[in-house]
Amino acid sequence: MFDPFTHDEGKSNSHLLWKSGKREQVFKGPIFDICTVQRTSSDGRSSTFIEVDCPKWVTIIPWFRNDEGVPMFVMVDQFRHGSATVTREFPAGVVEKGEDPMDAGLRELKEETGLEGKRVTALGNVSPNSAFMNNRSYFYLVEDVRHTSGQELDPNEQLEVLSVPVQTVIDRMGTGIYDNGIMMIALGYFLREAKKRPELVTIREERE
Repeated sequence: MFDPFTHDEGKSNSHLLWKSGKREQVFKGPIFDICTVQRTSSDGRSSTFIEVDCPKWVTIIPWFRNDEGVPMFVMVDQFRHGSATVTREFPAGVVEKGEDPMDAGLRELKEETGLEGKRVTALGNVSPNSAFMNNRSYFYLVEDVRHTSGQELDPNEQLEVLSVPVQTVIDRMGTGIYDNGIMMIALGYFLREAKKRPELVTIREERE
């Protein structure tokens, strides 16, 4: 009897794999390329699929505790041309070809905010949209950030840097200006880290 709620991570799913055949680039753009890929299923079905060839992406979660002991994030407000809206995000950007994702993230953090941190934790990486994109998105937590330089923005980059209480971001993520789906993933990784390290989300009370 079929049980839709059966959970078996150890079960093989090899019968779901499709073999890749001819791959052809049909569009080359400044940010991504588009390819067609011939694939065949294990039961013999064959078709042509679209694959968006994207660069790796990295998101940095800058964290610090303010003078009142409140855990804070550093975020940026910027206009996003895809949605034609201003969104509030963690610093993020493209990983250049051959660049280490962590190095790329720390570079983006410094360029966008002028900040550097004392401790870097790799939180994980995911496929941002496995339906048709072939890249990975990487996430890092950078703690105790401090200003070491000014911003070094790209010619068409315009953004404002601000600090936001961690709890505010938790409460508002996915609503209003907190509208970027990748940021939701970043926050999920952060909250998983905070389960192991509750001090990331708790207010430190001053001792008398």
